[in-house]
Amino acid sequence: MTNSNDSQNRSLLQRIARRAMLDKGLVPDFSPQALAELDGIREPVALAGGQVRDLRNLAWCSIDNDDSRDLDQLTVAEAMPNGDAKILVAIADVDSVVKSRSAIDEHARHNTTSVYTAAQIFPMLPEKLSTDLTSLNFESDRQAMVMEMAIAGDGTLQGSDIYRAVVNNHAKLAYNGVAAWLENSGPTPREIAAFKGLEENLRLQDCIAQKLKTVRHVHGALDLETLEARPVFEGDELTGLEAEKASRAKSIIEDFMIAANGVTARFLASKHLPSLRRVVRTPKRWDRIVELALQHGSRLPKDPDSMALEQFLIRMKAADPVRFPDLSLSVIKLLGPGEYVVEIPGNSVAGHFGLAVKDYAHATAPNRRFPDLVTQRLLGAAIAGHPSAYAVNELEALAKHCTQMEDAAKKVERQVVKSAAALLLESRIGEMFDALVTGASQKGTWVRIANPPVEGRLSRGFEGLDVGNRLRVKLMSTNVDRGFIDFEAVRK
Repeated sequence: MTNSNDSQNRSLLQRIARRAMLDKGLVPDFSPQALAELDGIREPVALAGGQVRDLRNLAWCSIDNDDSRDLDQLTVAEAMPNGDAKILVAIADVDSVVKSRSAIDEHARHNTTSVYTAAQIFPMLPEKLSTDLTSLNFESDRQAMVMEMAIAGDGTLQGSDIYRAVVNNHAKLAYNGVAAWLENSGPTPREIAAFKGLEENLRLQDCIAQKLKTVRHVHGALDLETLEARPVFEGDELTGLEAEKASRAKSIIEDFMIAANGVTARFLASKHLPSLRRVVRTPKRWDRIVELALQHGSRLPKDPDSMALEQFLIRMKAADPVRFPDLSLSVIKLLGPGEYVVEIPGNSVAGHFGLAVKDYAHATAPNRRFPDLVTQRLLGAAIAGHPSAYAVNELEALAKHCTQMEDAAKKVERQVVKSAAALLLESRIGEMFDALVTGASQKGTWVRIANPPVEGRLSRGFEGLDVGNRLRVKLMSTNVDRGFIDFEAVRK
């Protein structure tokens, strides 16, 4: 319960979200020109013949958040001889509906991403498209870009192809229900039971995903786990913040998408076309990661080494699974943010340190992210044998812009979560909390408490603290409008 008017919690957070969008240079509403274009789009893309394959009979399904309506991907698997398998990932063919340089495309190009705030979603594309005409909806025939991958019994990639196909989503599934079923803590979701063969197919997908994950970790992918806070409403009343955790169902999607994004990057390279890559460069604060490991009794090399870091994380997760998310959060903060860069044929760019992959292009969420729509256009040109859909200098400008706007969007989302947390903490001024330092720089020191799982500024007693330190803090003040939560350190 908060001191604010409960019935107006959502509308208050909506106003805060809209103001934050504008403050960060994001456009919350579609232009009249974009809406006029939208009126002229009445059907999904016509299902093309010729080189477009018909794969509607496969056991395609979507797995997403319980309330997701913009469905970008479907997955299916096929068992092959000798323990090998084939996985197919279908991606919504947004490019066939949203034309480059159209008014709708210009809005997407400016914002570059959908912004998911606690009280309101600001979609990159109008919902008539993203949740309907370009969404891979249940029992709807849709054209898609398909990444087909041959996986050996040991989880290594043996071959791949990318092509357009017509698909049909036979089951719209949610992470929580599928995870509970896979982990033997819940019943079989009725959507799975309703389609013959889907249960067996999902178990095969789960098995393949675990193998893919194992191979990535052998090469140094980091086993990171954080507790992301999501505001929970009952009607328009804010009732709490819920921590979202990893699950077997999420792992299917995550590992298949990582594989599909890698295949996409290599496909474009094989066609001698430029591509947008997502990279996380060498950690900027590796020295502090080394210090954290030493505090836990482990030694890491002086120079960044993802495999050594992964082995340390595995040991820590086994030794203290309850506190492991806190350690993960510290490592994530010290790794630094990702960014978009351009890979020019013949040149080499940095890989993704956290995923331990060299070739990685965002391609799997074109309804939600503009880099993925750009990549889809590049793929379309490659499949058709045409020149690149974008010049290199345009891609370089887009890479910089997409990095900046993605950062802005994350700041908006965090602002609204912090405002929601400030609402929940209004009545708890003066209370004590266990906290973890998550940021320390000249700009300030930041700590995260566990209940509710939110960050706030340490306004007093921050001297000598660094990322990963634990301490007790006292809640000093909150400011809902600005999303400020201020603590002071409690010294023994």
